[in-house]
Amino acid sequence: MKKYFPIFEWLPSYKKAWLKGDLVAGLTVGVMLVPQGIAYAMIAGLPPIYGLYTALIPQIVYAVFGTSRQLSVGPVALDSLIIASGVATLAEIGTENFIEFAILLTSFMGFLQIIFGSFKLGFLVNFLSRPVISGFTSAAALIIGLNQLKHLLGINIERNNRVQYLLLDAYNNMENISWITPLIGILSILILVALKRFAKKVPAALIVVILGILLVKFLNLEQFEVQIIGKIPKGLPSFRMPNFSFEIIEKLFPIALTLAFISFLEAISLAKAIELKHTNYKVKPNKELIAIGLGNLIGSFFQTYPATGSLSRSAVNNQLGAKTPLASLFSAFIVALTLIYLTPVFYYLPKAVLGAIIIVAVYSLLDFSVPNQLLKSSKRELIILNITLLITATVGIKEGVLTGVALSIATLIYRSTKPHFVVLGKVPETHFYRNLSRFEGLLEVQDEILIVRFDAQLYFANVQYFKDKLEEFSLGKGGKLKLIIIDGESINSVDSSAIYSLKEVISKYHNLCIQVVFTGMKGPVRDVLERSGVISEIGYNSCFMSIQDAVDAFNNEKLKNEIEVKYTDYIKQTNT
Repeated sequence: MKKYFPIFEWLPSYKKAWLKGDLVAGLTVGVMLVPQGIAYAMIAGLPPIYGLYTALIPQIVYAVFGTSRQLSVGPVALDSLIIASGVATLAEIGTENFIEFAILLTSFMGFLQIIFGSFKLGFLVNFLSRPVISGFTSAAALIIGLNQLKHLLGINIERNNRVQYLLLDAYNNMENISWITPLIGILSILILVALKRFAKKVPAALIVVILGILLVKFLNLEQFEVQIIGKIPKGLPSFRMPNFSFEIIEKLFPIALTLAFISFLEAISLAKAIELKHTNYKVKPNKELIAIGLGNLIGSFFQTYPATGSLSRSAVNNQLGAKTPLASLFSAFIVALTLIYLTPVFYYLPKAVLGAIIIVAVYSLLDFSVPNQLLKSSKRELIILNITLLITATVGIKEGVLTGVALSIATLIYRSTKPHFVVLGKVPETHFYRNLSRFEGLLEVQDEILIVRFDAQLYFANVQYFKDKLEEFSLGKGGKLKLIIIDGESINSVDSSAIYSLKEVISKYHNLCIQVVFTGMKGPVRDVLERSGVISEIGYNSCFMSIQDAVDAFNNEKLKNEIEVKYTDYIKQTNT
């Protein structure tokens, strides 16, 4: 039962002492979830009620199937933006078709996540490198933030996923700004930032929501063109089958695949980060993928849109002492209570307040640490980050992700074709050998011996580079070269192309009276070389455990030959 239902790992051994932490954390996160659910539904282009549905069902499912005990699952800003951009290509935002397609997308995405988790394909998310993720999330934060200008300023700006059009539209409508709406939005931002900094345990979003509702209701601000949420339906979500259409599923596939990986990446990175602070459980990536997928698949039958782990809510959950997923069930209770009794309360909620909540929330998506780090360590990856950011922000979300992944894979392939390949020299009075270029003038080198180390697998894409560099190194030795030592300590595997190339290398240098030997070969590589006949070609006496063994063998043979030559000369002189 524990294998398929992780809830049985913690529920039977639940301690009474954990209840207080779970209760406080769960109620607090539940209070956070209500305004966030409404706000994130706006980003997704859906009516507010769907944000509350998404705040309810997926986290109940995750409490049963998830392996993290503090992760809070529900609607998040980044996924909401991807949904809006993806589904908007098939239907107009706000229409019945748009809602149906968003729910169908949720179902299909959840199905993909379950399949990936069942076949242990969670590793595929590794193709989304850190620079790509950083560039993508920063661009998404800009798009989400700029889309809130219409609510924050009270002007008409068409929803768009390209920042240049958003800025142009905002500039053209500046003269239509009403001073009351921006004032509400700016005050909300200031309160949110102040509470986040000085009173982290206070539900800041709920505070500004309550203040905004009271201001509008008692000062009749809706008469001054302050836009409000309006009527939100009451009641829990009912069971309803998504309208399946293979034609629409085919069109939704790219966005579903993107969402499946990005939402899993968000959840697993959060779960792993929180796991480091706890020692009583272990997060299992493929089970997490199934748990998130089940939350989305089951949720789609109750009109939810895609959900995943939330950074802000998970952090609060952990800080307030949540010990088990029971905290998530308490959060779900608050959302359910709101759906049954409290939705009419939000009638007067200003959209400017929701815009402020969203802007403050997505500010954390702006990633400054990774670019600063890459500026010092890897200019190439910094370029990938910036290209991903620019294309996502100015061309499109899907295009940005695909470009970033393609550039990452291209960089990986390029690096594998030209790996680290160096000449080694001996550290004086030791048996250690190091890179000559790093310790120039400090290492011992014999003119007759070339020692090289290839720091990668040897396969079809880099064998030509291997041969060319080896020839370059050998020519640098001049005519004195008698021995080439290939240190195989860093070679993890060889393919058939590498085998053919090694045979060519051995034959070439054998014809030049230069011996080729191997040292430190790993067992699997040595097995391949033996089965392919490479070792029998050079002889078992040309394979050594260490570089020093090979050098000593050569020097001993050289000394033996010198003695034999001197002895032969002595005999000739005596006979004469």
